[in-house]
Amino acid sequence: MSLFSYRKYCFIVFFILFVTGSAIAEVNFRPVEGFTEKANQQLQVFLIITENEEGRKIAVFDGDGTVLGQAPHYLADECMYLYAKEHPNQKQELIKKMVKQSNVSIPYVQNRVLYMAGKSLQFYRDLGEDCFKKYYSNKIFEPMHRLITLLKENNFEIWIVTASPEGMYQQFLSKEFKIPITHIIGVKSVIRNGIITDEIVPPVPQDHGKKEAIETFVQDVPLLVAGNSRGDKEMIEFSRGLRMIVNPDEHIAPDQVESIADYALKNNWLIVRIKDIPNLDFPSVSSEAFGIRINKTRDVR
Repeated sequence: MSLFSYRKYCFIVFFILFVTGSAIAEVNFRPVEGFTEKANQQLQVFLIITENEEGRKIAVFDGDGTVLGQAPHYLADECMYLYAKEHPNQKQELIKKMVKQSNVSIPYVQNRVLYMAGKSLQFYRDLGEDCFKKYYSNKIFEPMHRLITLLKENNFEIWIVTASPEGMYQQFLSKEFKIPITHIIGVKSVIRNGIITDEIVPPVPQDHGKKEAIETFVQDVPLLVAGNSRGDKEMIEFSRGLRMIVNPDEHIAPDQVESIADYALKNNWLIVRIKDIPNLDFPSVSSEAFGIRINKTRDVR
């Protein structure tokens, strides 16, 4: 179904639902607790439309800030800087270089992987999972967890495409969302004999690279894509069905003419807002020891 047809059918379905108050088709749907009534209506329409979709039914999600809280720091940063603090002699020059870079830039997200080059993939997976259990286990967004469960019940493939290191995120996200470990796509390098190398594998899933990562590794056009920032825009717009954004920023970036929140509203994306506040015992090594910027708190009331 083309995007035009999807929007047209959404309008028709919404009209009938609002006027008659009756369901159009029997679908496996229940309102997602934590979503607004409007968001759940959009989701229900989407499941009605895609119920008998031929071929692969694919839903793609960003990681940090979309399915996992990112306040005050990305897990990828806090985990890496905790390790760097405990191992001050490891790749000092690279760390000095990174703290001067934007932590959402393509060079920086590649350097996070290069910092662990020489370690085993399993070491990296265990490191990420250990950090998750200590500091992020209560930061999985429960409404997104419920949405992913609902989509799986409706025969969707679930993929996560993130600009964070693939090896660090694969193990814990696979377990949390009960999806194949190979369905977590992040910044990756060549693995040789079980060891992480410094040979970055393109495309790097940041900004337009996220769309390219879907095309390269998922190899089909998704029916649903969800993200949380301007860096997810190209990926979200690659969806041929539902386009979703979590906690969109209201501010206008220097290189933009409108906020991503306004853009999402104007283009009828599904917008949800989920509480994301720091834990009281969070170490914040990223900012306190290395000067990394603090991510915005989202206190939804």
